[in-house]
Amino acid sequence: MKRFFTSESVTEGHPDKVCDKISDGILDEILRQDPNARSAVECCAAYNTLFITGEVSGNIDVDYEGVARRVIREIGYHHGSFAYDACKIIPLVHGQSADIALGVDASLERKAGGDELDTLGAGDQGMMFGYACRETEELMPLPIMLAHKLAKRLTDLRKSRELSYLRPDGKTQVTVEYEGKTPVRVDSIVVSTQHKETISQEQIHRDVKKLVAEAVIPANFLDANTKYYINPTGRFTIGGPEGDSGLTGRKIVVDTYGGRCAHGGGAFSGKDPTKVDRSAAYMARYVCKNLVAAGLCGEAELEVAYAIGVAHPVSVFIDTYGTGRLPDDKLADIVEKEFDLRPAAIIEKLGLRRPIYAATAAYGHFGREEFPWERTDRIADLVKYL
Repeated sequence: MKRFFTSESVTEGHPDKVCDKISDGILDEILRQDPNARSAVECCAAYNTLFITGEVSGNIDVDYEGVARRVIREIGYHHGSFAYDACKIIPLVHGQSADIALGVDASLERKAGGDELDTLGAGDQGMMFGYACRETEELMPLPIMLAHKLAKRLTDLRKSRELSYLRPDGKTQVTVEYEGKTPVRVDSIVVSTQHKETISQEQIHRDVKKLVAEAVIPANFLDANTKYYINPTGRFTIGGPEGDSGLTGRKIVVDTYGGRCAHGGGAFSGKDPTKVDRSAAYMARYVCKNLVAAGLCGEAELEVAYAIGVAHPVSVFIDTYGTGRLPDDKLADIVEKEFDLRPAAIIEKLGLRRPIYAATAAYGHFGREEFPWERTDRIADLVKYL
């Protein structure tokens, strides 16, 4: 059966990603100063103004404006109304709510005499999802991995000056054709990239097709019928927050699996690891990747759900879409036995109280080996169940 699936990505200069990267840049600075600090920082950018909002606590003294201007400069906004040295920045950050802190500081289980890993309660209610499959060596869906690599390639060519006319904002999209569950070809590629005013669309099309699309997409997935849509509007000179407003956490599907699996709705950027929106989503990916790598299934989607102030998840659900070598309910039991899903245990296992987050803010939180939740170090513990 022939099917088509599409995923998109954006560059770090996209207005939403600018906000994500500033939020995570601030989080990293907070954790450098106090690894036990709490943070929920969000940004809104529009035209020439950046608002930094949120709640923080800890032994910290952060120059929010300074961090934001550094991040904007590193992204590449040196000109225009949102240039790093020209935009207006308004910090509106205050302390964490005492009511929220009550449940995070001492979980329901800890109050009842639980152990040290019961200390942290979940920072909020909600459900988080993880996913892994065998479509790529990263154990990720092919469409989102290709879209991310296209977006990253645009940025690399811009920053290396190989294509010096490129500007920071950009979007990519890839449609993959499947036969059953097997990806067989790329049906269409969409690339929209901000550019210098004086460059022709013909040159952009030639360069992007050759140096971006054909350099990233494996040749065996391209054929004479692959369609290319490069700057389909015909011009893209006004970009970033100057062209469209940006908001932290608005690219949650880009950040995860490109729409391939369910999403709990929680965003990542700017949140410290006591927020299960972030840490439990990372742990769920870690669990799924290890299950697939160990051969217990060919595809896995895991849901974990929490109640605010409670350490243990209220539910664990797994769906292997018929690929499991054991029944899904048995795999769920294995997950609960082999993986500690309490917030404090997740933070300890993955080493999340470190300034590692700015790197996650663009090109996806998953499928990148530099992050600890991408390790496949539990294979030996899982294969015994086969």
